[in-house]
Order: sequence, then C-alpha cells, then structure tokens
Amino acid sequence: MINSRILILLAMYLGTLTCKAQNFELKKQNDSLYYLNGWRLPYPVYQYQTGDVDGDGKTDAIVGVIKGTRFYPEKARRIFIFKQVNGKARPLWLGSKLGGILEDFHYIDGKIRALERTDDDLYVVSDYKWGGFGMAFDHYIIKGVNKETAIKTFDQ
Repeated sequence: MINSRILILLAMYLGTLTCKAQNFELKKQNDSLYYLNGWRLPYPVYQYQTGDVDGDGKTDAIVGVIKGTRFYPEKARRIFIFKQVNGKARPLWLGSKLGGILEDFHYIDGKIRALERTDDDLYVVSDYKWGGFGMAFDHYIIKGVNKETAIKTFDQ
C-alpha cells in the first residue's frame, strides 16, 4: 500500500490527485480545491489518512488542510475528520487547532500523533484521542526538543 504522504507529493508533482482509501475518495480539482466523497474542500491539502478516530468501528477520513479560522485567521495546518454517511463525507470534526503549531500528523494506534512547534520554537510530538467532540490531548511522546529530534521521534 502506498503511503498517503508519498501519493500526495507525487500528485502535486504531476498536478492531479485521486486518493481512494477505505471507501473514501479524495479528488484534486486544483491546488486549493479538493472533493472528499462529494464534500467540497476549498483549501490546499497537505495530508490524507484514514482510520477509526472515534472508536465506533468505522473508518474515518483524516484530512490535513491549510486554512485560517475565525479565531485563528492566520493560514495554518489544520485537521478535518469526516465520517461516511450513505457514501458521502460528513464532518465529524473541523479542527481549528490542536495544542501547538501543527507541522504534520499520523494516525496510529487509534490516535492522532502530531508533530507540533511551540511558541518558543521548540518541538513536541503529542498523541491526541477522540474526546467526544473533537480531539483531546492524551500525552506527550517527547517535548521541548529541537526539530531534528522531534522529526526522528515522529517518524518512528
């Protein structure tokens, strides 16, 4: 199975993208317009994975987008999570922010593992789990380290 990060990078290079995973299909129309099972995503996508985020036994789509929000207007990396209802994507959580400044994420062992930068330019790797309405902090894997150390930990 092709890693979704590699597929997205390859698609960006080639200029087209259609990712299928677990009954979800992410289609790229242009650099800032994607569709996930009919749901319009008018933002650049930097990451796409699937997994059972909320523990209900069904696969969810986890899409990393770059956008601002009402309370955090600066364009930054965000995480959107979608359920599938009658073949269509429906939002489970349209995240405005996790703990720190999100650099990247993985779905692993029922949690979202995040590589985050702090306000003092240090890095943390944190696990988040479903908290009923959105993601809730679970624990740090490593914190207060330089970027290289954080990336090594994140990629393990």
